[in-house]
Amino acid sequence: MYQQYLRRLLKPLGVYDLSQDTINGAEIDALGAALDRLEAQIEYAERESLIATAEGEGLDRREELFARRPAATGVQERREALAALLQIDGDSLTPEAINRTLQGCGILAWAKEMGQGRLQIRFPEVAGVPEEFDQMEKTILDILPCHLEVEFYFRYLTWGECEAAGYTWADVEAAEHTWESFQLAVPPET
Repeated sequence: MYQQYLRRLLKPLGVYDLSQDTINGAEIDALGAALDRLEAQIEYAERESLIATAEGEGLDRREELFARRPAATGVQERREALAALLQIDGDSLTPEAINRTLQGCGILAWAKEMGQGRLQIRFPEVAGVPEEFDQMEKTILDILPCHLEVEFYFRYLTWGECEAAGYTWADVEAAEHTWESFQLAVPPET
């Protein structure tokens, strides 16, 4: 607290009576309280001005710079998406740069060149169609060069994974899966 700092700073001078029930003490208390408020405002401005530490207003203002907001919802995911979007420049057309930039959609997405101007986009950490996919698709298509034909691929449980995990129909029925929930199931580690 600045009140204590100011008292320690002025005490060696021996000129002021800095006890709290004096005018000098009250002035120090008022100045210290004002400096404390100012410090809080500066800390807030500093935190929100850096993507790595922003939590609210700083993220909101940066997201307004783009035609579409990332579909990310958590603070850390929003930070990562904005950092990816802000790195787009004239050199962002290499496969590595495109994959880094695709994080701007809000979740992990990978692009794979298929040749002849075709690009395949996968979401490796999500089974099925990701939530907010409509928004992600628009963001991804905004990021990628318009001359590329983009195909989206979604991960579902395969028969090979079922066999490797030793699933039987009895296991599926015991877990009370619907067809849709079974397609999105992740097989146990073998």
